[in-house]
Amino acid sequence: MSVITGPWYNLAAIFAAVFLAELGDKTQLATLLFASNRALSPVLVFLAASAALVVSTGLAVAIGSQGARYLEMVPLKLIAGVGFIAIGGWSILEHFRA
Repeated sequence: MSVITGPWYNLAAIFAAVFLAELGDKTQLATLLFASNRALSPVLVFLAASAALVVSTGLAVAIGSQGARYLEMVPLKLIAGVGFIAIGGWSILEHFRA
């Protein structure tokens, strides 16, 4: 069994992290709902969703690479963690309100 190293390791790690983060995400659920609409071509849904993900990822990479020097001063992991907890709590509350 060979160990992946160098750029292939980075590619695999980034792919795995983004793939796992997107599973069950709102984007994936929205795409699933569009695909379930028989009036829309699955190929059209795939192309539109893929293009949207490419553009949004491009924006994230551009902003992240340009803002790296400023983002180093911000505790992003803490902010993201608190944000996810807040969204999760809000989702749980909305579940019980319904």
